[in-house]
Amino acid sequence: MIAAFSVAPAVTDTPNAEMSQAVARAVKVVRESGLPNETTAMFTTVEGEWDEVMDVIKRATQAVEEVSPRVSLVIKADIRRGFTDMLHQKMESLNKHLEEN
Repeated sequence: MIAAFSVAPAVTDTPNAEMSQAVARAVKVVRESGLPNETTAMFTTVEGEWDEVMDVIKRATQAVEEVSPRVSLVIKADIRRGFTDMLHQKMESLNKHLEEN
């Protein structure tokens, strides 16, 4: 499965509502998991088996909970048994179609 998720504190102590320090805690958990992953400005995408992906998302959320009494979590998943490396294959398919046009 591939899961894209966004986890962030719903409460911050900074006047400009800066969240990057708390989000970095979550991204560190993902990167240390060993699962294929990518982080963009809005989401982190992680690929693996259901239980391992959900465990990483849970631990990433807990890392943010350690610094915020309230946390926002959004998850979108693509569950497709028997397929691997879809994190890259999806982009290759998209780019192929873009090149054709």
